[in-house]
Amino acid sequence: MISAILKLIDFVYYPFRRIIPVEMYRYVICGSANLGFDVLLYFIFYNFIFVKQNVDLSFVVLSPHIASLFVVFPITFTTGFLLNRFITFPKSNLKWSVQLFRYLMVAMGALVINYLMLKLLVDVLGIYPTPSRLITILVTVGYSFLSQKKYSFKIV
Repeated sequence: MISAILKLIDFVYYPFRRIIPVEMYRYVICGSANLGFDVLLYFIFYNFIFVKQNVDLSFVVLSPHIASLFVVFPITFTTGFLLNRFITFPKSNLKWSVQLFRYLMVAMGALVINYLMLKLLVDVLGIYPTPSRLITILVTVGYSFLSQKKYSFKIV
């Protein structure tokens, strides 16, 4: 399956080969797929699961946009790790457990950035949650790529 995905991605890469390195291209493709999955899940949870209502956990009440963020995170964390490990950075010779731990650290940083930005954009500035989520994603993409390449999946 990994081979088939790589063949498809690399086949489409041919016209871009002089513009962008293959590793960055694969990151963009995998990241875009995972991002699309993330936004779709976020939209579904916010609008249909939490129905735009606060979520009372008895010890804390979460706004629906924050609850959606926290529920979607473990799902797209898993798919993102697998895509990065096997498609984007397959040459990394770090043990998978080290990669996973480092990926988690980078993802937690991205989660904090997402949380703070969503609180600012939605609660302070009054921007709708779904566009706010898209804005936060744009900010975290650069942080994530550099961190994953230089830290989580580096070649030793």
